[in-house]
Amino acid sequence: MMQGKKITGFVLVLAVMLLGFGIPEKLQKKVDKEIEKVFGANDFTLKPINVPASLNAQLPAKITAHNFFKLTKDSEVTGYIFVDNAPSKTAKFDYLVVFDANLSVIHSKILIYREEYGGEIGSKRWLQQFTGKTGKDRVDHETNIDGISGATISVRSMTTSMDNLLQTVGILQDKKLL
Repeated sequence: MMQGKKITGFVLVLAVMLLGFGIPEKLQKKVDKEIEKVFGANDFTLKPINVPASLNAQLPAKITAHNFFKLTKDSEVTGYIFVDNAPSKTAKFDYLVVFDANLSVIHSKILIYREEYGGEIGSKRWLQQFTGKTGKDRVDHETNIDGISGATISVRSMTTSMDNLLQTVGILQDKKLL
């Protein structure tokens, strides 16, 4: 039984993965860079997380073959990555969330922000608020995530997206799908 395709050069897999997702080459390079920065290597086996359609319809964050992956190296789970976009005032921004093997957030990054205002959500300091969060945690812009003056819509959007992802991870863990 094949558990994914072994790759040398993470760029090739992400190129295939993200072309289906409709992401420009510039974003692919950013994802590659972040994954290599976090894990210190670029040869992984990537396996899409598959979720039954009936369950996926009920999940707060929708899982596709193009946005949520298990990363393995030498048959060991190294971590998981989630790539998606979220709305800002008039456009969408692309983001990446990296989980460790235990599904705890170890890194998040705004990959491309397309608005004139609100880009401050891409600061490492602000994004560090999500580090360590798991499927058992909830995040909310009114209670446990700091706001940013001038970035209210983006703060709410990213926080809601992260909370939906964390809830989804928790559900998938409870159902033993992760």
